[in-house]
Amino acid sequence: MVISAGLLMFHRDQKRLKLFLIHPGGPFWGKKELGIWAIPKGQVNDGEDVFEAAKREFFEETGIQIPETEFIDLGFIKLKSGKKIHAWAFEGTGSEQFIKSIGFEIEWPPKSGKLKKFPENDKGGYFPLEELKDKIHPLYLAFIDRLLEKIRL
Repeated sequence: MVISAGLLMFHRDQKRLKLFLIHPGGPFWGKKELGIWAIPKGQVNDGEDVFEAAKREFFEETGIQIPETEFIDLGFIKLKSGKKIHAWAFEGTGSEQFIKSIGFEIEWPPKSGKLKKFPENDKGGYFPLEELKDKIHPLYLAFIDRLLEKIRL
């Protein structure tokens, strides 16, 4: 079974909740904005602790150092494919900025025989709840609902 893990960073600004999301990189997503933003996450390696993988993936996907802080367990969601995605949330300062993401190589343009490197994610930032509902991939909404149940604004 494939397992992924990630962290959802949030910030409370004058009782307004903002969540940190990332935009996928690469040639397929460049001009798309709606319904594709996500929480920083990635695959858990064999034998790796799921929470430690979530922290590793957050850093790899954003370049942001994770502070010593409390984490809120948001549980997991299971996809139709059988894949499980685990998530935890933590409160940031609101000043964190996307730095850079690790990259990947694909043949681009297709059938050209040329490999081109792209970042896994090309941007990230904080979004208020009312704005992110259109941006976020729908499968992550369950994590947001769970976070809202566990924190007070």
